[in-house]
Amino acid sequence: MSQFMHLSRGADKRSPRTRLFVLICLLAGTDPVFAHNEEQIEELLVEGRREVLVGQARSASEGVISQVDLSVRPLLRPGDVLESIPGMVVTQHSGSGKSNQMFLRGFNLDHGTDFATWIDGMPVNKRTHGHGQGYTDINFLIPETISTLEFVKGPYHAELGNFSSAGGAHIRTFDVLPETRAKLGVGEDGYHRLLTLGSVEAAGVNLSAALERQGYDGPWRDIEENVDKINSLLKVTGEHSSGSWNLTAMHYDNDWDSADQIPERAVDSGLISELGSLDTELGGNTRRSSLSGSYRSEDNGRVTEWGAYVINYNFQLWSNFTYLLDNPGTGDQFEQRDNRTTWGAHWNRAWDSGDRQQFTHRTGIEVRYDDINKVGLYRTDARQRLAAIREDSAEEASIGVFYELEWQLNHHWRTVLGLRGDHVEFDVDAGNPLNAGDESDNILSPKASLIYTHSDVTEFYLSAGRGFHSNDARGTTITVDPVSGEAAASVDPLVASKGAELGFKSLWLGTWQTSVALWYLELDSELLFVGDAGTTEASRASRRWGVEFNNFWLLTDVWSLEADFSWTDAEFTGSAPEGDEIPGALPFVATGAISATYPNGWFGSLRVRHFAAYPLVEDDSRESDGSTIASLALGWSNERWALQLDLLNIFDSDDHDIDYLYSSRLPGEPAEGVEDIHFKVFEPRQVRAYISYSF
Repeated sequence: MSQFMHLSRGADKRSPRTRLFVLICLLAGTDPVFAHNEEQIEELLVEGRREVLVGQARSASEGVISQVDLSVRPLLRPGDVLESIPGMVVTQHSGSGKSNQMFLRGFNLDHGTDFATWIDGMPVNKRTHGHGQGYTDINFLIPETISTLEFVKGPYHAELGNFSSAGGAHIRTFDVLPETRAKLGVGEDGYHRLLTLGSVEAAGVNLSAALERQGYDGPWRDIEENVDKINSLLKVTGEHSSGSWNLTAMHYDNDWDSADQIPERAVDSGLISELGSLDTELGGNTRRSSLSGSYRSEDNGRVTEWGAYVINYNFQLWSNFTYLLDNPGTGDQFEQRDNRTTWGAHWNRAWDSGDRQQFTHRTGIEVRYDDINKVGLYRTDARQRLAAIREDSAEEASIGVFYELEWQLNHHWRTVLGLRGDHVEFDVDAGNPLNAGDESDNILSPKASLIYTHSDVTEFYLSAGRGFHSNDARGTTITVDPVSGEAAASVDPLVASKGAELGFKSLWLGTWQTSVALWYLELDSELLFVGDAGTTEASRASRRWGVEFNNFWLLTDVWSLEADFSWTDAEFTGSAPEGDEIPGALPFVATGAISATYPNGWFGSLRVRHFAAYPLVEDDSRESDGSTIASLALGWSNERWALQLDLLNIFDSDDHDIDYLYSSRLPGEPAEGVEDIHFKVFEPRQVRAYISYSF
């Protein structure tokens, strides 16, 4: 789905800001002018945002984001790159090193349970994870190395399998980095970041490398985050007469301390400030190393790709959400542990057949095996283990096969028909033999789209399909609650979803890209294994529907404007005394940005994100307050130097990043605890400055 524009103008070492200016000029129908000698003219590859994918998109709610778009986006943390997906909200209720909390289409996705993410063909979602099912941590991603982020929403795409009911994203890093440069960033609260990256070519082989080191203390009153993060990427690529290949190695190492969500009553009483903490011994560490590779060839119109990867992963996290509720003497702090190695491979093929290439076929096979050496939950005090709540190992293997046929019925109509089959095997070796066992499941997921091409810049789409997410392997074999010893109900291995979407994409007057989607989604069960408790949490089937309206305007050769709106109605199906609202389902999200890129090197981008109040309990008797935040990036660049100033949370909003409603206990409170809103406030306004030099 990657989109490319070729331009024979200018040298190939231009800054990202200049490439954005070129793209804006091209889309606006004007000619970018540069002062260069004719002898210097050579081909320049420009990648840019292209929401209107006429002839390529299979639904109204898919698109491509490129480095050109991301380079002018002020980022507080790497996970914020996912907010470039219209309607996606990314928050944090813990420390900088933990996976973000994500929201999309009326889902509180937790850390990714119903949104699938890949980076260079490697799945990011962790199955049977120590903290949460589908755990999606992209802190190992260096934003400057992203070439494209290709996103889809809804279960309408046959290549998407597990965790993709709400959608998915394929993030691809550059095969060859566009420039060699060094970048230094400094900011308030101990923020510092050093990045070096570049590419060299020798004997027809390209070697690209990036190295990042980051530290951050955070603005919290009672704890410093002490972030100590290192990221590295090494990629080797080559080409031959019939195809290309790449081999990529990544390594990520991060230690941090954490200020987690806090109870509202503790702030109201003056016990702590809204930037305070009740347990100063929280935090975590993550280590991730991976090796991946792919081979792509083309022979007589048949495009074939092979890929494989191996990932080694270690994770520890200390949390305390209820303080003195369960263990008044030592407190409720607990540790979650995950240690695994994941292997996987895929094979894909695409080809055309029929007169005038009337049919396009796509097929593929994916295999994955997670060898989870240790997945544990422990009671702790000041990070010292007191007792094991449960300590297990597990193996989880899966295979997915899909086929998709695109049929060009005539000049205006085409249809896409797909079928996917998935098989999953679970093998749990539990610390308590009563919770050990084997389980397996299968699921078939049909997909279909009907597309009407009205013109070269306008298409209408009707899409439908079935999706699913897997549950934690431990939940499929559990029989005994690890804390109480009482009987516990097991969960279904695979939870199905089904959805449909009606919408269109268009380009108006050559400058306004817009898309509208009316969508519907049902989930058989919200039942999940809860890593924080080591057991299952029952819930009901659900129904969601909504409308999305996304816009991107090129106002002039310099100025552009973005405005994306998403409204959702989310409810449990079937009436119940406690109510039908889904806690954490955002009913309305609006994001906007105004950006400018001047030919003389000056650039800027002001971005605003708002989400409305959402229910915290099923009867909607308690709601969050909603939140709004704005950030600004300003800078200047030429062919060598770039200066950038990021003002994060420029209006110093003290709205909440996230809210929860549950019971906790503070000193002096009754044994049953107090039900209260627990929240994490936005990080206060801060300034970060960057300087980079391109060699």
